[in-house]
Amino acid sequence: MPIFEHNATFPFSRQTVWNWHARPGAVRRIMPDWEGIRPVQVGGITDGAVTEFRMSIGIVPQRWVAKHHSYIEGEQFCDDSIKGPFARWNHVHKFVDGGDHEMTIEDKIDWKLPFHFFSRIGAPIMVMPRVRTMFKHRTRRILADLTRQQMFKDAPRRRILISGSTGLIGTQLGAFLETDGHDVHRLLRPSTKLHADQNPDNIVRWNDQTGEILEGSLEGFDIVVHLAGAGIGDKRWSKKRKNLIAQSRSVPTENLSKALAALESPPGVFMCASAVGFYDNRGNEELDETSIIGDGFLAKICKQWEDATIPASSAGIRTIIMRTGIVTTAAGGMLKQILPIAKMGALGPIGGGKQWQSWISLDDQIYAIHHLMNQEDAEGVYNLTAPNQVTQKEFAKTLGKVLRRPAFAPVPGFTMKILFGEMGKSLILDGQKVHPKRLLESGYRFEHESLESALRDALGRFNSSSRSS
Repeated sequence: MPIFEHNATFPFSRQTVWNWHARPGAVRRIMPDWEGIRPVQVGGITDGAVTEFRMSIGIVPQRWVAKHHSYIEGEQFCDDSIKGPFARWNHVHKFVDGGDHEMTIEDKIDWKLPFHFFSRIGAPIMVMPRVRTMFKHRTRRILADLTRQQMFKDAPRRRILISGSTGLIGTQLGAFLETDGHDVHRLLRPSTKLHADQNPDNIVRWNDQTGEILEGSLEGFDIVVHLAGAGIGDKRWSKKRKNLIAQSRSVPTENLSKALAALESPPGVFMCASAVGFYDNRGNEELDETSIIGDGFLAKICKQWEDATIPASSAGIRTIIMRTGIVTTAAGGMLKQILPIAKMGALGPIGGGKQWQSWISLDDQIYAIHHLMNQEDAEGVYNLTAPNQVTQKEFAKTLGKVLRRPAFAPVPGFTMKILFGEMGKSLILDGQKVHPKRLLESGYRFEHESLESALRDALGRFNSSSRSS
């Protein structure tokens, strides 16, 4: 029968690596961005726990249900597929002690497809390449997460509240902090539904437009991270949509800021999202946190958004504003939208391709937030962008290289204006060259300095030359 084996050695104690796997958030962190896996039920790794995912194999949607067994604390857990695309999938995870500063995870999977004939011919083509890529991603993610977490292992565990916790960044940030042992809670609007792997007991519900707390309390949190807001690039900018973009940022931020300032036990740190749209279209100008504001719609929105934090900072709460660039992940955002075009080889320079794109990998977005919340002197504005910005033409060329697709077909700028209107001009045809000056000065080291490294990690297109910086 087909057997897959994978060994990964880590420069940490066995207990450290085991704890990471045993905590909430681990399942989310090891799921590859490019697979589109959605957890339906997550029951942990102890005997009898059941985990269920929705996923696709090609264009066929699949339901995968696994039941855990043979749990040995600190040493082993196993899971068998009880429903899914495989006739058998028995997975053993062993944690082998190598001393105080080294351990090895030994994975062994006994599997077969519904028909044994398909197992024989399908393994080298359909199954093993995909499985090997997933385990390479898993190894890289565990190593990167633990490396970042161990930098601040002696700091106290915090009680952290996150708004926008079901969004692209908030979901991964919460999972990362949970694997680090923090007590993570989520600030939700009445209509917001948690993901299956998020704790329904650790929530605060509020009316973000009035500031009224409907369930739970804001008291007693060490850190509040505010990420909520309507998606800027999700829909064409009608007058109604622009109002929603504005109202979903400035009003809730001001309400939250005032509420935190009035608490008996306020947080020590308030971290609020913003965007590089603050600088608007600036051509080849070198921009950092000291650069003046731009003139466009997004610049005005970002200014209102940032100014709404003043009640908190005026009350003595250390406030950090994070101006984020284009987050590169196959799970959402700009990259997910352009992938179908890029895979067809039809993504080339748009409107000449000279406009600058200030990007950041999803991992660096998470790690930078974690880094700043652990810097006792961090305060004010920080640009969350990679240090090596690229033009849109370079972005398209690099993505084509990673996908092994051509990327030279030019797209006239007026096409973007016709398709997307003002949004297309602001997000695609305009650009800014934003440098993370203060983040680098604070001692942060990027996981992905190069765009190619970030794209290969986000898309699972690893090769021998790709590496984390």
